[in-house]
This record gives sequence, structure tokens and C-alpha cells, in this order.
Amino acid sequence: MSSQQQLKSEASTGAYGLTGGKGLIDPEGGIVYAERNANDWARDWAAARARAGAVGPPDSIGPFGLLCFGMTTCMLMFVVTEWASGAFIPMVIAYALMYGGLGQLLAGILEIIKGNTFAGTAFSSYGCFWLGWAVIEYISIVNKADGINIVGGFPGATGPNFTGKSLWFGLWGILTSGFFVVTLRKNGCLQTIFGTLLVTFFLLAGSSYQPLCGQAAGYIGFFCGSSAIYAALAMLYKSELGWILPGMRSCNYI
Repeated sequence: MSSQQQLKSEASTGAYGLTGGKGLIDPEGGIVYAERNANDWARDWAAARARAGAVGPPDSIGPFGLLCFGMTTCMLMFVVTEWASGAFIPMVIAYALMYGGLGQLLAGILEIIKGNTFAGTAFSSYGCFWLGWAVIEYISIVNKADGINIVGGFPGATGPNFTGKSLWFGLWGILTSGFFVVTLRKNGCLQTIFGTLLVTFFLLAGSSYQPLCGQAAGYIGFFCGSSAIYAALAMLYKSELGWILPGMRSCNYI
């Protein structure tokens, strides 16, 4: 039996619990599905295609987006923790533009097209964050080379408090807190990533007033980036090898 014949047979015999109701038709094979709701249909269709040998795991975009975020975050935290000197910043800027920025934005757009609202919104937002950060740092470096005094990487900032910088980080911390609420119905990996990220943003906001906050933000931010890399590999192993690593099981806390 061919893959397409197997797919039709499974769908028509109710192999995935499709019985009665209004039908949905697959344009490729003319398969009629009974409509329960969109999520049920998507799950059943993905299972049927997997049985028939079709290509395209449902989590094919997530690992890439998480790696874009995690790798770039770890690179920046090398400097924040002072494991690397400020001379490493140009390398971080380059990767913030291409990997953490454009790469993550592309992952977000693909997730939105796929219908994954949360992943699409998060990836796109943090991709734009990295693009904006890279532009700010580049402007700062250019202005310093021209002899313009830039305080804390922000033109026009004066005094020891850098209020604008603190508000900027604080605003991203608030946004991340909103994302964290959604992860309470996702899995432990995402809860760890967004939980440590919101702490990192608020510590960075406080670093303008207390340098030790910046040092702490570096270590927690590095853990956040490492958690994203772990989650990406865990998703990859689940899709390709069928392994379910710790933190990948679904949970529902709210």
C-alpha cells in the first residue's frame, strides 16, 4: 500500500477518532476529515502524515529560534560577567544582527505563519530586541570613535543613574513577565527560560544604580541562554529521536 493510500485508509476508517460532523478536505489527497476543532484536526493530520512517511515535524522551527536566542545571550553574558573584555563586543554585535536578530525574527515570522501565536510573538519580539541592541551599540562605538562622549552606551545620558537605560530594561522585564504567564501552560524548559530572563532584565535595570546587580544579571543571563540551548536540543531530540528529556513534558499550572 502506498503512503497516500495508507493515509486515506487511516482517515476514512477513523484511525484518529474522526467521526461524524462537518468535513474538512485535504487538497493534496482529497481526504475528508470530520471537524471537531482546529487543534484536534491539526494533531490528527500531523499524526496521519507521520504514519504515511510525510516530511515535516511539528516543532521544526522552535529549536532554531531558541538557539538564536540562547547562543547570542550567552555571548553577551561573557562580557557582562567580565569573562571576556569589552573588545569582544563587536563579535557580539555581529551575531546579534545575524543570529539573534534576523535569525530569530525569521523564526518568529514562520511560527506566526504556522499559526503558533505565542512562539511567533516571542521570537519576533526578542529578534527585534537584538537588532535594536546591535544598532545602539554600533552607534555608541561610532560616536566614541568620533570623540563624542556617550554615557552607558546611550546618547545624551548624564549622571550616575542612567534613568532611560533602567526604564528600557524594566520595560522588557515587564513584557517578559507577561510571556512567562503563558509558559505556565507549556513546559518546564520554557518556564525556566522566561523566568530567568525576566530576572535578568530587572537586574540589568538595577545595574545603573548598583554595579553588583549587573554582575548578578550576567550569571543569571548566562544560565538563561544555556537553558534556551538545552531546550532547543531537547526539542530536536524529541522530534528526531523520540527522546523526552527532563523539562519537556507539558504542564498546566493555571
